[in-house]
Amino acid sequence: MPKEENLRETKQHGAAWFPFNIYPCTIPKDFPQVALHWQDSMELVFVKKGRGIVQAGLTSYTAEAGEIYIFAPGVLHALRQQPGEVMEYENIIFDLELLGGAGDVCAEKYLLPLQSGRLALPPRLTPDDWGYTWAVRCLHAAEEFNRLQDVGYELCIKGELLLFLASLVGRAGDLPPADTPDTRRLKIVVQLINEQYANELHMTDAAAACGCSPSHFMRWFKKMTGQGFTEYLNEHRLNAAADALRGSSDTVLAVAEQCGFENLSYFNRLFKKRYGMTPREYRARK
Repeated sequence: MPKEENLRETKQHGAAWFPFNIYPCTIPKDFPQVALHWQDSMELVFVKKGRGIVQAGLTSYTAEAGEIYIFAPGVLHALRQQPGEVMEYENIIFDLELLGGAGDVCAEKYLLPLQSGRLALPPRLTPDDWGYTWAVRCLHAAEEFNRLQDVGYELCIKGELLLFLASLVGRAGDLPPADTPDTRRLKIVVQLINEQYANELHMTDAAAACGCSPSHFMRWFKKMTGQGFTEYLNEHRLNAAADALRGSSDTVLAVAEQCGFENLSYFNRLFKKRYGMTPREYRARK
């Protein structure tokens, strides 16, 4: 199995017979960030209030209220807090299999190519984009059908999702493919961090995993993520530490060591810089 497989989110969203769900979320109230990952489902982020940072593939956006972010299966994506800002959004997740199986023209022309990465969708819709009003109307209708859950609501949601995709595919032809050598290489690095962040891990290890020299890797990784490798690794470790502080009673020292920090004072300093409070203060607020 390729190493990047473990990076894929495998959580079941909705019932197995109706794989659709809507999650209201707030960054940083619910969690400080959503780490870089990918999944086999379609995922939409519909920003309701505030501002945040959304990464789609290799591009990061300052997300504003009203914008919609579209992550097709296999697309790397992440969400982070905009310093000093709060972002409220709906996370809408569904399996493409919900919309139809193989053997009809919709599956052959759109759904199967989308699932396999051969059809790219625009990663972002803003109020100024063609099709935006249409797309928002579909999402609002799906939200309402999901809230009421009257008889036949599943058919209604399925219909609205198909209409939503129809509002996007007209813009798909001019987009580059979502899966490229750079994104495949980035998945390898992120998976390495995901597996080894609690241990001693160096930039040279990541460069070796990619089969390139350390100097080339440093330039490439900075270009791909906007961060140096150590900065990116520490951000991942701090995110894991924040989760551990919220979800366990382990000492701060134990949490720091479990997340790859050998020096407690260094951990405390980075944590306060990232979250604006000490680990103990952060835990007291949970």
